[in-house]
Parts: sequence; structure tokens; C-alpha cells
Amino acid sequence: MSWLLTDLSSVDLEGDVRVREAAIQSGRRHYAESLPIEYQPDPAYQRLFTRVLDSSATRLAHAVGSVTELVLAERGSAVVLASLARAGTPIGILMRRWAHRFHGLDLPHYAVSIVRGRGIDRVALEYLAAHHDPASVVFVDGWTGKGAIARELTAALRVVGEAAGPRFSDDLAVLADPGHSVRTFGTRDDFLIASACLNSTVSGLVSRTVLTPDHLGPADFHGAKFYRQLAGNDVSGVLLDAVSDHFAAVAADVFAGAASLATSDRRVSFAGWAAVEQIRQQYGIESVNFVKPGVGEATRVLLRRLPWKILVREPDHPDHAHLRLLAAQRGVPIELAPGLAYSCVGLVRRLVTHADGTDGADGADAGQG
Repeated sequence: MSWLLTDLSSVDLEGDVRVREAAIQSGRRHYAESLPIEYQPDPAYQRLFTRVLDSSATRLAHAVGSVTELVLAERGSAVVLASLARAGTPIGILMRRWAHRFHGLDLPHYAVSIVRGRGIDRVALEYLAAHHDPASVVFVDGWTGKGAIARELTAALRVVGEAAGPRFSDDLAVLADPGHSVRTFGTRDDFLIASACLNSTVSGLVSRTVLTPDHLGPADFHGAKFYRQLAGNDVSGVLLDAVSDHFAAVAADVFAGAASLATSDRRVSFAGWAAVEQIRQQYGIESVNFVKPGVGEATRVLLRRLPWKILVREPDHPDHAHLRLLAAQRGVPIELAPGLAYSCVGLVRRLVTHADGTDGADGADAGQG
């Protein structure tokens, strides 16, 4: 695969989570202008990741096969995969492996950046259009939460097309679509995708993407860092091989169910967005951006944001073992909320910025209680 990203490995972009969160929430900095310090799992969490991967690999393989078959059936065999870095990166690799194993296809695969509130990387789109038919490009991500990135993709591609640029399809392909935000998915169940448990060490040691005018010019791809120093903890290949090893076991079931998935009700309703809005109102939260629904998004809150609490639909769910461990390590309460539309939801702690620019009381003191 090819990373359509600018290497910013030598640039100091990481910041303390609370300082970074305060800058983002106050509007002083956009979230894509800096990076959180990479979470380094302790031995207990590493063991838990291994157990999670072992227990979920079959389900992941089935979802990979289902979404790949759907893409090939509807878009043809000459598709180009464009993973949204970085959650979409391992998913695109797995889809490519499935297409090669069962159809003999060698699909081109790229990783491109999209940033909420800033759009997709225009330089990367120009590169794709120069090398491939834009109509053949399929954008890939891991999962949907409330559908913010799906909406961002649609809006960004529309702007490019209306400006006489190349016209790409906004039909985003994901493994899991619990938010009913896309029509191309492997499942709409809110289940744990093991790659969500870690950061760069399941994504080729590449950071989340960065868009900062201080280090990038108008002709540059969006940026990212390569964490070479974390090579000893890299399990990117372990995850990919573990899932791929289960392809043969699920293939018959995937092929048998392909037609029914294709003809099922795949309408986009953004039902997840409505559920998030309800949670926002119920908990007195200022913005839906502080509500992160689904297992993957709740995990991200604990790994790289300033979490307030985690809501769960049922206690002791096996997909939430890593959440319980992370929450305990960070002193974050887990609250039972039986009526949730998702299996779990992460809530970001709201910081209060005083008139003098300092950051004071947070969370419940700011009306989140």
C-alpha cells in the first residue's frame, strides 16, 4: 500500500492530554494541529489485547469478507481502495487480502487523510485522480460512530466536484456501521474491532494525521509521524495475520450471506446521530463532539482524550473488558445506561476556560452532572 502523507516524524507535535484538550475545547487549536502522546499499554493491557484479538478474529474476518464482497459486487473488480488514515488502514489491507485470496485481484491501496471540520486531503485526491479513474475509488474506514466522518466525506467530495475537480463516490465502506451512517458495511452491530484497542502499534507505527500550516504547504499531503521507537511493541502484522488466518473458516458463510446482505435494508438514516443528540441533552453536554458512541469511539476517548465517563448498555459485556481496564487505570467511572442505542458511549470531559485564558473546573462543575 501507499501512504499519501507527509512525513513529520522530526517535528514535536505531541502534548499533554489536558493541555491539548483545553486548547481544542477553547478554540485556540484545532484537534488536527497537534497529537496526543501515544498511549503505551502495560503488560496487563497487552495480554488483554491478545485475548481480544483471539476471541474476535473470526467475527472480524466475517465482516471483512462481507464488506469486500459487497464492494466488489456493486463497484466491480477494478476498484481502488483508499483507507481513511488511520482507523481505515488495517481494514483496507484486510479487504485487499480477501480480494486477492478469493478473487485473484491485486487491488491498489492507499491511505489518505480526512479531518473533521477541514475536509479530505485535496492533494491526495489529485494524486488519486492522476493515477486512477476517480469513479473506481472506494473510501474505507473501520467503523462509524455518529456518522461525523461519513458526513465530512460527503461534504468534502461535493465541494471538490462542484469546483470542477474530480468526482469521487462518497459511498464509504466500513466493517461496522452501528450509527446507520453508510450503506456499505460488513455489519451494523456495535462490536469490538480489535484495531481500536491500540493506536499506532496496530497501524504500521503511523500516528493519526495532522493538518498544520506551520509545517505543511498547499502542495503537501496532510502529515503524520512514524514512531520508529515503538517498533518493539508493533502488532500491526499480528492483527492482520490473525484475522486473515480465519478467512477460510468464514468464507462459505460470507458467500452464502452475500446476496441477503446486498438486498437488505441498507438505507442511511443517521439514527446514531439522533441517539447522540438525546444523550447530549440528557447529560447537559454542550456539543455532540463530546459524545463518542460505539466501542471504537469510546476506546479512543480513553486512549487519547480527557474522559468524563463511559456509559454502557449492560454490565460485564465481553467487548468492554479493555474499556473497564483503561477506565480503572485512568480513574474514569463507568455508568450503566440500559436504554443506549449503542453498546457503549464515551463522554469527553468539558473544561471551563476562564476570561483570563486559564482552565479551571471541569466536568460536572460545567453543567455535565
